[in-house]
Amino acid sequence: MTDSHRTALSVNLNKVALVRNTRHLGIPSVIRAATLCLQAGAQGITVHPRPDARHIRAQDVHELHALLKGWPQAEFNIEGNPFHNLMAFVRELRPHQCTLVPDSEGQFTSDHGWDLPADAARLEAVVAEANSLGVRVSLFMDPLPEAMRHARVLGADRVELYTESYAHAFGTARQDEVLGRFAASARAALDCGLGVNAGHDLNRANLAAFLRAVAGVSEVSIGHAFIADALELGYEAATRAYLAEIDRALT
Repeated sequence: MTDSHRTALSVNLNKVALVRNTRHLGIPSVIRAATLCLQAGAQGITVHPRPDARHIRAQDVHELHALLKGWPQAEFNIEGNPFHNLMAFVRELRPHQCTLVPDSEGQFTSDHGWDLPADAARLEAVVAEANSLGVRVSLFMDPLPEAMRHARVLGADRVELYTESYAHAFGTARQDEVLGRFAASARAALDCGLGVNAGHDLNRANLAAFLRAVAGVSEVSIGHAFIADALELGYEAATRAYLAEIDRALT
C-alpha cells in the first residue's frame, strides 16, 4: 500500500453457525467465536443472515449486537439482500454498517455485485432509509471503475469490492491484470468520496498482495478461509495471523 492506512479485519462468522446448525447442542458457539476473535484484535464482526437461516439465525444477530456493545472499538456489519430480511435487522438494531448484497434466496453464496445504474431505482429507497437511521451503507460491487460514481450518487457511503475474481487469478499470469482492475475501481471510489471495503475468498496467502496493490481499503471481511484456518490454528491465532498479513501489506 502507498500510505500508512491500516485496513480493519471484520471476521464473518457464518460458517461457525453452519457447523453448529448440524446438531442441537449449541456448539460451536457463535458468541464464543466472536469473543475470541475480538480479544485477539479483530476490529469487527460480520454476519450474513439469509431468509432460510441455514447458518446465521436471527437470535445470533441479536446476541452479537448485544455482545458488541461491550466492544466499542469494534464494528458490527450485517450483510444481506435489502429486499429479503436485511432491513428488519437494520431498522431494529442499527448496526455500524449494512452491506447490501444482490443474492437470491437460495443462492449458494454471493457471486456478483449490483448492476449500477440499472439497479439504482430499486435501491434508492432502502439506501435512503439506512442513511436516515445513521447506518453506514456499503454496496457489494464488482470491480468496475465506471460504476463507482453511480454508487455515490445513490447515497452509499462505501462499496465492498467482490474479490472472487482476484482469488481465482492469484498466482497466475492474470494476477496483475486483475489487480489493476481492483486498484482502478478503488481509486474511482475514493475519488468520488466513497470508502472502500473488500471481501470474498480473500485468505492468508492472497491478502497482503491485494492490499499492497489496492490502496485505501478500509475493511476486509473474511469468513470461509478464516474459519478454515481457525479449525487448525484456533480463533485467536487465526485472527493474529490475518492481522499480521494486513500489517505485512504496509511494509
